[in-house]
Amino acid sequence: MNDAERLEAMLETHPCYNECAHKKFARMHLPIAPRCNIQCNYCDRRYDCSNESRPGVTSELLTPEEAVEKIRYVLTKVPHLSVIGIAGPGDPLANEETFRALELVKEEFPQLTLCLSTNGLALPENVDQLRELGIRFLTVTMNAVDPKVGAKMYDFVRWGGETLRGEEAAERLMRNQLEGIKRAVAAGMLVKVNVVMAPGINADHIPAVAKKAKELGAYIVNILPLIPVPGTKFEDLRAPTAKERKALQDMCEVDIRQMRHCRQCRADAIGLLGEDRSAEFSHFTCAAKAKGEVDMATEMEGDTRYRIAVASTDGREVDEHFGHAESFRTFLIDGENITEGVPIDVSEQGDVPLFGPGHRAKIESTADLLRGMDAVIATQYGDMAIEVLRQKGIVPVEDKGEVREALRRAVSSVFKERAAVFE
Repeated sequence: MNDAERLEAMLETHPCYNECAHKKFARMHLPIAPRCNIQCNYCDRRYDCSNESRPGVTSELLTPEEAVEKIRYVLTKVPHLSVIGIAGPGDPLANEETFRALELVKEEFPQLTLCLSTNGLALPENVDQLRELGIRFLTVTMNAVDPKVGAKMYDFVRWGGETLRGEEAAERLMRNQLEGIKRAVAAGMLVKVNVVMAPGINADHIPAVAKKAKELGAYIVNILPLIPVPGTKFEDLRAPTAKERKALQDMCEVDIRQMRHCRQCRADAIGLLGEDRSAEFSHFTCAAKAKGEVDMATEMEGDTRYRIAVASTDGREVDEHFGHAESFRTFLIDGENITEGVPIDVSEQGDVPLFGPGHRAKIESTADLLRGMDAVIATQYGDMAIEVLRQKGIVPVEDKGEVREALRRAVSSVFKERAAVFE
């Protein structure tokens, strides 16, 4: 198998680069890189923050050796693990531990795909070493290709022993990002360009970023909605709405493929994109020992009636994101019989920013209207929607395709989840 064929095979099992893979294959982020060489105006790197799911957050920091031991343990619990990534909580290329970890992981787990996320400042001089260490998938966060816009996105950049600010900082960072992406593509890596969408700051400029990414040979662009994090310079900015982000994705897709299933993962994320299990493995150390467990199969009583809501525009296909749906079709599944009920209208909740109090209020109001449902099926959910639905005893199910087939699969998911309580 040549390099191109090997890369294509890896792509089939990479949940971030291949939307078809994100429900089948899991990823694991190693939180081994705390230091960063720039300060973004939207970033606050926090540790031991279990209630937040965003880049820069982790419940622990690991040494490279601890990371390898943790991978061994996670593989016993997550057999569909296919990707090991390093995404912080700082910038991986500003931490020597990154290279040691990649060396150890490549040696012990050659079957796992390695990937890395960076701001790109130190990328040009490290491309060759990263390729030698097995990196074939690379994410570069590039928020602007104009120094005037970039100066609004970054507080400072540390370069050559100096702290640069303003347009000088942005120009240095962008120069290195462009050169780094160019070299990475030439080295045979698949490059994903992340762009944080900040309304009023860089949102109108993002199509230019997408065009430049295409020109450099990037594989895909991921437009991330700004999360206004308390304590950052952007804490008072609003997040973009779902419609604003989708309109921008549609516009940029004319030039380059768009990633639409991103979850803005934590630096210690583990599991499927829609089912982060990092809390299950938090505070793992080299002294932690996997305990033997006895599997106990539990039979539940025969046929059960299920009430399930579906995000569908036509009643035939599951075709809407939970947060975008204006109404939900409802169904009663009683054994082999499926009966359609009265739709639930949620259109009055409106289009609100994707983060902040208004967003949570919309999600909670929608969940209240869905009370009494055993499950809801949608093409995708945000982490907050999953949290709120589960608090109300509703199982969120990601699926797409023909509604009745999706309903059957959802019944199976609900049954397994409830049966697990007794195991």
